[in-house]
Amino acid sequence: MRQSQLGLEVFGPRVAGAKTTGNVQFDLSGGFPNTLNGSSFGLFRLRIANMRMDWDKTSIVAGQDNAFFSPLSPTSFASLAVPTFGYAGNLWGWIPQVRVEHRFDLSDGQNILLQGGILDNVTGEPPYSSFDRAPQAGERSSQPAYAFRVSWSRNIFGQPLRLGTGAYYSRQEWWLNRHVDGWAGMADWEIPLAARVSLSGEFYRGVAVGGLGGGIGRSVLFDGNPFDSATRIRPLDSVGGWSQLKFKATAKLEFNGAFGMDSPFAEDVRAFYASQSYVDPTLVQNRSALVNFIYRPRSNLLFSSEFRHLRTFEIDRDSHTAEQVNLMMGILF
Repeated sequence: MRQSQLGLEVFGPRVAGAKTTGNVQFDLSGGFPNTLNGSSFGLFRLRIANMRMDWDKTSIVAGQDNAFFSPLSPTSFASLAVPTFGYAGNLWGWIPQVRVEHRFDLSDGQNILLQGGILDNVTGEPPYSSFDRAPQAGERSSQPAYAFRVSWSRNIFGQPLRLGTGAYYSRQEWWLNRHVDGWAGMADWEIPLAARVSLSGEFYRGVAVGGLGGGIGRSVLFDGNPFDSATRIRPLDSVGGWSQLKFKATAKLEFNGAFGMDSPFAEDVRAFYASQSYVDPTLVQNRSALVNFIYRPRSNLLFSSEFRHLRTFEIDRDSHTAEQVNLMMGILF
């Protein structure tokens, strides 16, 4: 299988003393429109399209960008259309947003980064139509989502030691004036253990965060037809995270091992066992583990091989497993 990702960085003039840059990334994972001869009209998919204005210690970022409150992902070139361990403990999203960042320099090379902003209120629902832009549960609440992150960093063993924590909140309206509060608290870490060894990862605990990949992509469960006023709705609690151990054998060769898990609360799933949902409502846990090596003989060329083990659990049923072996070659330009 081939996966492609293209990017472009643009530098602009200074505005009010700020350095202005822009970044655009898109890929070939947009699929095909549901229309006549749609198989011939492959869609480019926008990932990032943002503008940054950077002052000495403050930045403003506007546009579609990564979920800044969950900034890390495991190192892998086997996952491009969705970040590694998406729906298995790694909260992610390419989300329209406006955010402000401010840096504080402390003694001994330490610094603190504060980030806060508003985002498009995504909930994980598929579009209702390929052609009509209908508002979804987050947009129907008439307010954006809100997020905040603070991180502390310093250098040890010639690498950054970074610890961060963040929070996310969204108000959702699931038809017929049924409101849900979605939220998540998260932590992230990058810890050098030695000159060539480091540990990184993220953890989250949240409710109704299917738009960020939590709850295995589900924000809520229904006990009947979602458009029926008698149908009850239940926000889905979930917890998850991932961690990775990296060993840089040389400047050109590294080895990675990682494990991730996303676990919706069984009591929520069991309460609405026969639920209608836009994702299989019986899923109660996703697990994923990988080992890989990445070799870069040149700065613009890489080779990688990866083994990945996947396991998904259903409520009161057997689990399902799969193994993947991936061979990759990448050309950077």
